[in-house]
Amino acid sequence: MINLAIKDISHSLGKFIVTSIGVGMLLGIVLVMLGVYRGMIVDAKSLINNVNADLWIVQEDTIGPFAESSKLFEDVKYQIKGIYGVKNVAGITFQTLQIQTNNRLERVTAVGYEIGKLGRPNNILYGREIIKSHYEIVVDEKLGIVLDTMIPLGRNIYKVVGITKGAVSNSGEPLVYLSLQDAQELQFSSSNNTIRNDRIRGIGTSNNPTVNAIIATVTPNVDLNEISQNIKRWKHKNCFTNDEQAIILTKNVLEKSSKQIGMFTIILIIVSSVIISLIIYTMTIGKIKEIAILKLIGMPNFEIIKMILQQSLILGFLAFIAGNIFANLISDKFPKNVVLLWTDSAGLFIVIIIVSVIGSLFGIYKAINANPAQAIGE
Repeated sequence: MINLAIKDISHSLGKFIVTSIGVGMLLGIVLVMLGVYRGMIVDAKSLINNVNADLWIVQEDTIGPFAESSKLFEDVKYQIKGIYGVKNVAGITFQTLQIQTNNRLERVTAVGYEIGKLGRPNNILYGREIIKSHYEIVVDEKLGIVLDTMIPLGRNIYKVVGITKGAVSNSGEPLVYLSLQDAQELQFSSSNNTIRNDRIRGIGTSNNPTVNAIIATVTPNVDLNEISQNIKRWKHKNCFTNDEQAIILTKNVLEKSSKQIGMFTIILIIVSSVIISLIIYTMTIGKIKEIAILKLIGMPNFEIIKMILQQSLILGFLAFIAGNIFANLISDKFPKNVVLLWTDSAGLFIVIIIVSVIGSLFGIYKAINANPAQAIGE
């Protein structure tokens, strides 16, 4: 039996394919937007996993160091070290810097860590870790900086001794690593004029260095939550497990971004459904006289409905294929990480099938109500 949908599409195959590609590009943008959100989640968790801590101790009444500002005296780590079950502790800082690369400024997130302790880079591609307390830096390959490059930061010049791969912050910025001492000088030290003015105002300066957080690991088979509660109760500091810190990042830091991406995704899907509906409706109107002839010779409505529905589903399927190809072609061109998952593609495929069915209803309604008399009219 002749398939009416395929027969009709073959008469204007080029136009049908171009239309499918056009709708597919719109669906590809939907997939990329979902991939941007997935990439934000991956980047946020990547930063936490790179630090490789069990506990995050931050300033009391804050949820820092990512979602909120946090500042602690570094010597707090000795108090944490004395708690039963705590194995290793270290101070760590996070700050945003501008680094000169290839004649332009690049925004980066700088991690200040104690040499040889928690928080050090664990994904070095070339070179080595920092081994000196001052004037060495590890950068990510995204910056396009080569080993032994000299980078000015603050009052000093730093030598690139290592290059990492895939080290990014929760906002997708490349990570650079400094010794804790250098990072503290960049973040917390005041300029000479500020120090002079503070002295005139009678404001004293503390010799106790500060950090944004204290990170710790615990011995095996120890209850993380119990240690966390002890720190909150007796040390008067806020404390989060690694899993809790990940939830804070995804909920408090990325929540608005996820809602915004979700709104754009919904709008694009609605626009896609409207476009598919208009295309199928226009195709139906263009052959309304032929449909009237089919009805005049006794073809049942079921066959006509099947023809329009099949055309709509074929259009949706081709658009889905084109959208996946388009998304994979452009995903690497985005400045931030784009993670395309097959589960998102599968979900979009189901949505497109539903949209295609709904979109065909307008054309079906017009075809069913076609008057057979139109077959012999002008």
